[in-house]
Amino acid sequence: MIKKFEIKSHDGPGRIGKIDGEISPKIFFRNELKITPNEGSAYNIDREIAEFNVKETLRLARENVDECDVAVIQGSKYIDLRIECLKQLEEMGYNGFIIANGDALLTNPKDLVEVVISLKKEAKKNSFFIFSFTELAFMPILTYMGIDGFLADSANYYSYLNVLQTPTKTYDLNSYPIYEDITQEELEKKNLENMEFVIKEIHAHMKNRSLRNLVEERSGTTPQNVSTLKILDRTCMDYLLEYTQLF
Repeated sequence: MIKKFEIKSHDGPGRIGKIDGEISPKIFFRNELKITPNEGSAYNIDREIAEFNVKETLRLARENVDECDVAVIQGSKYIDLRIECLKQLEEMGYNGFIIANGDALLTNPKDLVEVVISLKKEAKKNSFFIFSFTELAFMPILTYMGIDGFLADSANYYSYLNVLQTPTKTYDLNSYPIYEDITQEELEKKNLENMEFVIKEIHAHMKNRSLRNLVEERSGTTPQNVSTLKILDRTCMDYLLEYTQLF
């Protein structure tokens, strides 16, 4: 049940495309995806456990290949396991992938860059990648690295933590009572509205070939964000330049 993915243009490694007719990068809701069952695990675990979880994830993906259209790339902190998981899932026929442990990767800039870029280099051109539980300020740089979509679940996840997500900052409403007496449902709605705004912002910048400008602007929002950009520029310049327009 492969999803149709067409690449229309690039802004750096970032891709404007269409997934089943809808413009990407985009926000994905779980009810529009048929995600394979998988064996999840923590990010920083022993290799033997990570190997077992990848094996189980692949078994479940194979058993459900006729019913599902998006698979999950497990492997914890081990790049070779992530790549092995990706390649075997592609061989089964999947072309849509959720990168597991997204929240942990955001706090480890070096690992974030290594995982995303390694998977992108190894993946087929018609494969697309979805990031889960992202902070909004990270969406531009993740798009710049080649991520094609984001799970809407993050709006609910952060509302459950009583956290307001904005395009530039993340506010713990227990410490910064910007909205008092706001319900979790109302907070989730605001987080989703802000997420949709950032997607529109990304689309506008990609149309104008200025995504890199937005990435640099947002890089100052957190130490992790600026570190991610510095590591990306230092270690992946050939990858960045491959699709960068020359003026």
